[in-house]
Amino acid sequence: MRVDTFSYDLPSERIAQHPAADREAARLLVLEGGTRTEKTVGDLASLLPRGALVVLNDTRVLRARLLGRKPETGGKVEIFLVRKLGERRIEVAEGESRDVEVWRALGKASKALKFGTDVIVAAGEAPSGSPVPTSVAASQTQLVVRLLGRAEEDGLLEVGLTVRGRPSASVEDAIHELGHIPLPPYIKRDDRAEDAERYQTVFARVDGAVAAPTAGLHVTRALLGRLAVHECEVTMVTLHVGLGTFQPVTVEDLDQHPMHSEHFEITRTASTAIARARERGAPVVAIGTTVVRALESAADPDRPGFVRPMSGDTKLLIQPGYTFRVVDRLLTNFHLPRSTLLSMVCAFGGTERVLAACRAAVEENYRFYSYGDAMLLDRAR
Repeated sequence: MRVDTFSYDLPSERIAQHPAADREAARLLVLEGGTRTEKTVGDLASLLPRGALVVLNDTRVLRARLLGRKPETGGKVEIFLVRKLGERRIEVAEGESRDVEVWRALGKASKALKFGTDVIVAAGEAPSGSPVPTSVAASQTQLVVRLLGRAEEDGLLEVGLTVRGRPSASVEDAIHELGHIPLPPYIKRDDRAEDAERYQTVFARVDGAVAAPTAGLHVTRALLGRLAVHECEVTMVTLHVGLGTFQPVTVEDLDQHPMHSEHFEITRTASTAIARARERGAPVVAIGTTVVRALESAADPDRPGFVRPMSGDTKLLIQPGYTFRVVDRLLTNFHLPRSTLLSMVCAFGGTERVLAACRAAVEENYRFYSYGDAMLLDRAR
């Protein structure tokens, strides 16, 4: 399908640069049939039937942005961690080797990066104009990033990470201590202390994402409590949001767009929760497009409406014409025009209805994208 099908005019001032003061106070545009009403995300429990199953993505955003320097010149280097591959022993000099944690990553520097050399990530490095937190400024921990090479299959860097300065610290500890929150490119500022909390869901559990499952950012523990009182069941799936969520569509036909793979897991607990919802005739409500991709990727081909417990990688592209097999309702933020995410929402709710809602949201001063407002819609029949 042509990507310009999913276009609407979005002024840059509608793109939220900061989170709302209260997560669940975000405006919620509710699409029911041909009508649109405004609520807040805090009203979600009252908008769902009793017994509905609410599915959340429990991925945790990594502090994936590492700011370091070349030890020989002091030149600044930015390393953006994308995906952990595993452990490896590498040779760093003749007769000298070390164990490293290998990652795929992006790299940026004023001069070309030289493979076989190190980048040192230490306390005191911060984006321009951003203060260094006191705990980080006082840290003796350093991450040593060895530039190993470039992967043929996706063009990403391959880097090896080790820790020095604090023997008891793991690579995971050092990333958490020294890394920065990887805010999306459309947020035109450096990360701040508030982002460490607000660009993370309150139920985040499994490290692995480089971007937040943004619809879940609206959910509070109080809202989860009201869902329970309303007799709604809640379950978790995992999909680690990857770089592909920011990859612009540069082709005219979405079928030609190369989707990045994202790792997901559907546990037996989640699979069983969906089976119970089907038994009681309750809708499955996905909180975000990442949940949709995970559930639809695990749909049981022999039992419509059910999912299989499984883990793996998905490159699922959803566009109008796709037959949804699991998800009945969707809470989602407002997405970028001409994007695969907007294509999915249009496939779910109907292209004309969803685009009309986006245009109305622009006119009514809704906030867009990761830190923006949301909409709730049922599946188009």
